[in-house]
Amino acid sequence: MKKYYPRIIDDLLKKKLRTSGAVLLKGPKWCGKSTSASQIANSIIYMQDPSTREQNIALAKASPKKFLDREAPLLIDEWQTIPFIWDAIRFEIDQRSSFGQFILTGSSSPLETADIIHSGLGRISTLAMRPMSLYESQDSGGEYSIKDLFDGIYPSGAISKLDVLDYAYLACRGGFPSVLELGKEDSLEIAKNYFDSLVNQDFMLNAKQERDTRKFRLTLRSYARNIGTSCPMTTILKDVYGENLPISDTTVSSYLKYLNDIFVIDELSAWSPSLRSKTAIRTSPKRYFADPSIAAAALDVSPEDLINDFKTFGFVFEAMAIRDLKIYAEANGARLFHYRDKNDFEVDAIIHFGNGKWAAIEIKLYDDDAIEKSCKNLIKFKDNVNNQKMGEPTFLMVLTGTKNAYRREDGVFVVPLGCLKN
Repeated sequence: MKKYYPRIIDDLLKKKLRTSGAVLLKGPKWCGKSTSASQIANSIIYMQDPSTREQNIALAKASPKKFLDREAPLLIDEWQTIPFIWDAIRFEIDQRSSFGQFILTGSSSPLETADIIHSGLGRISTLAMRPMSLYESQDSGGEYSIKDLFDGIYPSGAISKLDVLDYAYLACRGGFPSVLELGKEDSLEIAKNYFDSLVNQDFMLNAKQERDTRKFRLTLRSYARNIGTSCPMTTILKDVYGENLPISDTTVSSYLKYLNDIFVIDELSAWSPSLRSKTAIRTSPKRYFADPSIAAAALDVSPEDLINDFKTFGFVFEAMAIRDLKIYAEANGARLFHYRDKNDFEVDAIIHFGNGKWAAIEIKLYDDDAIEKSCKNLIKFKDNVNNQKMGEPTFLMVLTGTKNAYRREDGVFVVPLGCLKN
């Protein structure tokens, strides 16, 4: 039996089930939704099991009530196979008047289908699951906790067990659980297999758009070239055109929508704080994949390639850090944003709580000068935010690929990604 690596979302799922009739657990394929949900469920229906698939579909259509009559919580894995069951679940929750009845997992979003009449508002809550953070995969020591920092608990320092070579490997390996028990060579192959499966199988079988794998692959490659930016779709369009491959904006737009619907892209929204100045704030989201390994595979780069191209490595490292920060922020009931104004003044990540607490984080791989500049950038940003309306930041941090974690005299934390946890 495979070792189960506990996930941060496990406790969030239990918490949601205590206050919701059902929980929709969504996320990219292979990220561990079914495995996590099965740790909590008391009964399970696997809609992708070929030995029972047709019988389950037939029963769900003929008698939804009987189909759902199992010990709660019932997990329906890949529920989007039978989108019409959504309304039956909503109705069943009303009839039972109980929380924690159903868990729905899925790798695509069918919620625009005509098979669904009512929303699940008030009955069905949603959780987003991502591939593993470095702390979940047991690669981060977790000496610095986002929760502790917001609670004013500051460690005296730490030394990360990871170095820059490790980060190059971990970014290319990614956080999909299936890679964790494998050697380095095999784990990197799994990451490539995910990308190939995405292009040659999932896209060809499920996409409703123009099914041209070359165009789709080049769209993914261009998106990967632009991770961490707010580039418009026209940039991606020109990129693909540059490969002497005619493609329409409609096709590119449909490809991006498809990738969003299957949770492969995971954009970062902009934060709009109240500022002392009247500087206009950019509101475009930043482009990221759900996992840095998808970007590495799209660019066809190995850990060695990243070591020899620190510019690309910096973007891929940032993508890995954003993945982890999203997981850690959401574990604490917060959201992650980025900041950019009309003068192109940027902050890579903002953690923001509903109660108004916030923290600003810059992400820099390795360069001492860049880390120093980022620290000053954060101080400048703090001074520009209208603290009477927004409050003082709880902490400022530069997240790095270096070894040492410490707090500077100006109060800014410098923390390796390999020392961070939720």
